[in-house]
Amino acid sequence: MNATNKVGLFLLSICALVNPINAQERDSLDIKIGQMILIGVPGTEVDPLVLKEIQDGKAGSIIFFEKNIASKNSFKRLRDMAWTYQHTAPIPLFISIDEEGGRVNRLKEKYGFPRSISAADMSVSIDSAHYYGETTAATLIGLGINVNFAPVVDVAINPNNPVITKIGRSFSSNEDSVTLYAKEFIKTHRKLGVITTLKHFPGHGSSESDTHYGIADVTKTWQSKELKPYQSLIDSGYVDAIMTAHIVNKNLDAQSLPGTLSTQILDSLLRKTLKFDGVVFSDDMQMHAITKHYGFEEAIKLAVNAGVDILTFSNNIQGSEDRTVDRVHSIIKKFVMDGTIPANRIDESFQRIMKLKKRMSTSQADYFRAEWLKTQRELDVFKTKLKKSESELEMLKNKQVIIEKDELKSKKNKRKN
Repeated sequence: MNATNKVGLFLLSICALVNPINAQERDSLDIKIGQMILIGVPGTEVDPLVLKEIQDGKAGSIIFFEKNIASKNSFKRLRDMAWTYQHTAPIPLFISIDEEGGRVNRLKEKYGFPRSISAADMSVSIDSAHYYGETTAATLIGLGINVNFAPVVDVAINPNNPVITKIGRSFSSNEDSVTLYAKEFIKTHRKLGVITTLKHFPGHGSSESDTHYGIADVTKTWQSKELKPYQSLIDSGYVDAIMTAHIVNKNLDAQSLPGTLSTQILDSLLRKTLKFDGVVFSDDMQMHAITKHYGFEEAIKLAVNAGVDILTFSNNIQGSEDRTVDRVHSIIKKFVMDGTIPANRIDESFQRIMKLKKRMSTSQADYFRAEWLKTQRELDVFKTKLKKSESELEMLKNKQVIIEKDELKSKKNKRKN
């Protein structure tokens, strides 16, 4: 059974489910919760525990970092690991990576991967954004990676922003330019069947601090134009998924909740005002903006109820405790069973995730089919040219033979005279 049919069957089976949850539905609840969990994987080889968790349907997405890239035979070993995890999954996996280019670049040249440049450097021309976007997407699809946590659509409002502007992660300080270059980057990924994820909603470009290390409050610096790239790309159909920001903006959330945990920001603003009904990924739930201010269970409860579809636990943040799939899964399930998280919130997320996975599988299949047909057409053209060349060569040979015969005959006649 191919990936698309698998997804279709699961969609049909889930449509039959009704609330409240009873004993017969608990297995399907486990599957749905599993699709909402994204985890980082250890090492440069397939991890048996992660493999089992994926096989059991308890993790629907994984993410790779530089720590997962072997120093030798880098491409093959990463590709083999990705496909091993993918082939054991009961539902196709989102296999993700942060491959923006420049400073946020896991697939470095020292491992044999193509050169990448930052968003700021790409914005010198549309051709540059197209070239580097296409190079990145081609590398990812060859590795079996189907989700890129890029492009960054943060507007570079604060030139001293330590986590966005100063390291070249923004295309521009102009919101329309950000939209223009982001769209080109997205187009190249879509062409090859790689999902892109806009980040960081509702805008990280005006911040003065880094949410990896603590809360970033943008209440006094955030500007409404930071929403423009999201609105424009949503309206034009160029948004596959969106990643949240852990920034605090009291003008958008009076309770001072960071974007990832805010119903006002994710449900009211993103879903209802901007009309986005696609997949929302959280930024890493182990970043200190979350872990230093919210309990583990509280953060999960708030994020899911706010509208996050896939919770990211990278197990890659220094100073943060590793989070196991079983623990995350059991916490979400407990909240659903006691009504703290409504069962229909899980259903909503599951439907969004499955819709995107179905589209991903179809687009990749279409891409490879199109590439095969393109290759066949090119081969047919080559064969036609080859036959023509062979025919012309034969004619030249015959002509040469005639010329040589004439020259030989002429020489004989001269000797006779």
